[in-house]
Amino acid sequence: MLDDLHVRFLQSQFRNRISGIATKDVSEAQIPLTSGVRLETLNYIVTVELGGRNMTVIVDTGSDLTWVQCRPCKLCYNQQEPLFNPSESKSYHSVLCNSTNCQALQFATGNSGVCGSNPQTCNYVVNYGDGSYTRGELARDHLILGTTLVDNFVFGCGRNNKGLFGGASGLMGLGRSDGLSVVSQTSSLFGGVFSYCLPSTEAAESGSLVMGGDSSIYKNTTPISYTRMVANPQLSTFYFLNLTGISIGGVALQVPSFASGGILIDSGTVISRLPPSVYKAIKAEFLKQFSGYPPAPGFSILDTCFNLSSYQEVNIPTMKMHFEGEAELTVDVTGIFYMVKTDASQICLALASLSYEDEVAIIGNYQQRNQRVVYNTKESKLGFAEESCGFI
Repeated sequence: MLDDLHVRFLQSQFRNRISGIATKDVSEAQIPLTSGVRLETLNYIVTVELGGRNMTVIVDTGSDLTWVQCRPCKLCYNQQEPLFNPSESKSYHSVLCNSTNCQALQFATGNSGVCGSNPQTCNYVVNYGDGSYTRGELARDHLILGTTLVDNFVFGCGRNNKGLFGGASGLMGLGRSDGLSVVSQTSSLFGGVFSYCLPSTEAAESGSLVMGGDSSIYKNTTPISYTRMVANPQLSTFYFLNLTGISIGGVALQVPSFASGGILIDSGTVISRLPPSVYKAIKAEFLKQFSGYPPAPGFSILDTCFNLSSYQEVNIPTMKMHFEGEAELTVDVTGIFYMVKTDASQICLALASLSYEDEVAIIGNYQQRNQRVVYNTKESKLGFAEESCGFI
């Protein structure tokens, strides 16, 4: 339920690892970004044009390979749009199995590229946390991000795909790997900088994905505060930050360590996961400040729940995450509670505890709502600013 399996897989992946040419010179591209609720996913989605075809894909900063489901398909889950058909694109080309792009799969996905029965093609495999997977061949085609054309974009043409991707056509990989992620393939265009504003899950709400670093187009209402990306040689394709503190209702939590080794920020995880000692401290302080409300049963991974059905309004304590360099993330009010039942009889604190202190902590997309989150991979820094999301 929720994304527990996805996170469990990320943890196992962490453990295992520890043991393009563009045709226009432009500086930014803006793409509407919405909740994937209409496609039955709690992740966020954007629509891009690939090989002349509109494809709606999940935005994931925790993975690198972009892929779509392709015809002919051996095994495909149900998606809302027609499957991508390589034979209908004159600009589609297979990637050769002896190419540097094929060799880059090992670093980007943890699985090396394999020469198919046709020795010219490069076959890929990506496994995700909930048992989801995509398998197919690496290919190139024209990609349009907003109005910006990226020639010879390398992506996965998925012939065998299964899992919890909702009705999306595939996934956009915005991780840090050299060579295959959208960020690295467009670095000559956008300078290795991108940002997003994730709206709430209401169907009419729209945020934006901005490729490039032109901050004048942001709509932030507070200044952008930056923190450095923490280097992690074993997990270098992920975005890690140094979390130095958390405050609830202005009260700083007293915890010996907030996330040893850094906390991962990930648009592809829904609910944030925190070390047990940190979660326990948050829960205790939150319950102290949000007292007098009747409890409700836990839901899935969420164990701090309330029955608020008889209340017209409630005062919700504020929540701030503090990072190295004075940066802070003020969690939006829509990112504090997860509404299990629409009549408010079961509303839960939208945070969960990891099983062990040494597991990798994660800031999920629920706690990133209504923020401009800026990823600058060239300067290895990440910024936060409050922003009421709307397509620019």
